[in-house]
Amino acid sequence: MTRPKSPVRLEWVDPAVCSTDYRLKIIGRLPFFKHLPPAAISKINNLFHDVDVPADERIYHEGDEAAYLHLVAMGKVKLVRNAESGREVLLDILHGGDYFGSFSTLSGRAHTETAIAQTDSCILRISSRDFDGILADHPDVTRKVLDAVSRRLTESQEIVKQLSAYTVEQRIASALMRLASKLGESRGEGVLIQLPFSRQDLAAMTGSTTETVSRVMSRFADEGWVKTGRKWVTILDMKKLEELISKPYR
Repeated sequence: MTRPKSPVRLEWVDPAVCSTDYRLKIIGRLPFFKHLPPAAISKINNLFHDVDVPADERIYHEGDEAAYLHLVAMGKVKLVRNAESGREVLLDILHGGDYFGSFSTLSGRAHTETAIAQTDSCILRISSRDFDGILADHPDVTRKVLDAVSRRLTESQEIVKQLSAYTVEQRIASALMRLASKLGESRGEGVLIQLPFSRQDLAAMTGSTTETVSRVMSRFADEGWVKTGRKWVTILDMKKLEELISKPYR
């Protein structure tokens, strides 16, 4: 019996991805900069510095001084946090155009999570001092930054609520839906979550164990809701997962 061919594409980070044109495009799409004119974006671009980060390397650790704001140009980055139980919780997986990290200007002196390159990545970063200069030149950016921080906080609170109140099946279904919304690719038979993705990652996202994730994912597959392989998932029936999430819990 032959093994099904994996639909996952291996990513290779082309240095040209961090070219000036691409940098201007993704910086200009940030929620707190997208209202600025091209001349201002060009000036801001000069304040960002690019760093190539190999897969599995830490970009910063939880508790490190928050001196930079980071932007994924290419690749995938995962954000993790150590829970009180000692277990590592996977907060999010980011892709091109997503920003992460912080600095004292916005939210305190230390990072509240650890950032790790999920794949080989090209990361842009700007220092706290340079960002302060942007706020001085463009005061209206401050409000948009606060709006963005507020949205992130709301999203985090929703995830915390799910971890404490949802059943494990609902948590796993919700995590799959979030990943599909951010990283999914439409395929003829469903939505492929396109990244090196393991049961351990899904367990870390949902506060469960790999054994529990395997059991629930097997059930989802038997029901025809998902198809799984080594480090990939295709969602075949989004409606069924949505119905599961919306059921009263506990």
